[in-house]
Amino acid sequence: MAAKKDGKQVKVTLVRSVIGTTERQRGTVRALGLRKIRQTVTHTDTPVLRGMLDRVSHLVEVEEAK
Repeated sequence: MAAKKDGKQVKVTLVRSVIGTTERQRGTVRALGLRKIRQTVTHTDTPVLRGMLDRVSHLVEVEEAK
């Protein structure tokens, strides 16, 4: 199922290192498209994305995109 193009967008920024985290958390960060600290990516806000962000909430910062 494709995401809506008119959906709300969120900016996700990696603010903490993935060193010392579990393999699962590192995989989630990579799946979000984040590689370096302070890198920001924009995603469409979906329940799947919210679940991923909940898993790594201590490593990322989330804000609404304009």
